[in-house]
Amino acid sequence: MGRQDVSALIASFRDNYQDLLRFLMRRTGDAERAADLAQDTYLKLAALSPASGEIRNPRAYIYRVAGNLAIDTLRRDGRIAGDFTFLEAGDLVADSTPSQETRAIARQRLRLLEAALDELPTKPRLALLLNRVEGRTFAEIASRLAVSESMVAKYIAQALRHCRDRLARDDNE
Repeated sequence: MGRQDVSALIASFRDNYQDLLRFLMRRTGDAERAADLAQDTYLKLAALSPASGEIRNPRAYIYRVAGNLAIDTLRRDGRIAGDFTFLEAGDLVADSTPSQETRAIARQRLRLLEAALDELPTKPRLALLLNRVEGRTFAEIASRLAVSESMVAKYIAQALRHCRDRLARDDNE
């Protein structure tokens, strides 16, 4: 393989770059890793010596080099992951239980929200609870409260605004 052949291989790499990226993305499932492997492929092709031999199908050769690099990377990642098998599964998972402080703050905010809801007139409070807690539609709520659907929307907006303002006021105190 002469220097002209290496140049033709690099030109073929450039022509097929986007397709090669898609190929590597399918192999690895990661766009950044695919881009890194494409760069590694280029470096490997550029480092070929003119005495490497004749390459009959440059595109196939490029894909073979890229595929082999992808396999090597995935195998290496598997070995690295295997090095951490001594850890128990519980050691890898963060404790999702909220702290005592977080629970106390949540209880306090819940009490403030209940107080804000108690301050609301009956229909806006009921409309909000029926919609957000029970998942009722505006049509169902309108039928139950004997009002229009647009009035239900206004009630819910009023209730949400009141609760937001009340919680914000309490946060600032």
